[in-house]
Amino acid sequence: MPRRLRLTRRFPVAMSEDGYRRLRRFAAEAGLDEGEALSFLFENFDSVIDGETFGHRLRLFNAELEARKK
Repeated sequence: MPRRLRLTRRFPVAMSEDGYRRLRRFAAEAGLDEGEALSFLFENFDSVIDGETFGHRLRLFNAELEARKK
């Protein structure tokens, strides 16, 4: 019997406009709301990311982060 999805945590999130648009698109394509989509992504994090490119993409994001905040 599958576990029932119970959304128990709510937290304020700051997200870029591009990131939020992509989250909304993913959620709509999957038939989920944004919270359910985030739960799915983080519960299945290791299997949905490409481990070979993750470190590189994270370094690029961190390098651009300060400039994006301005």
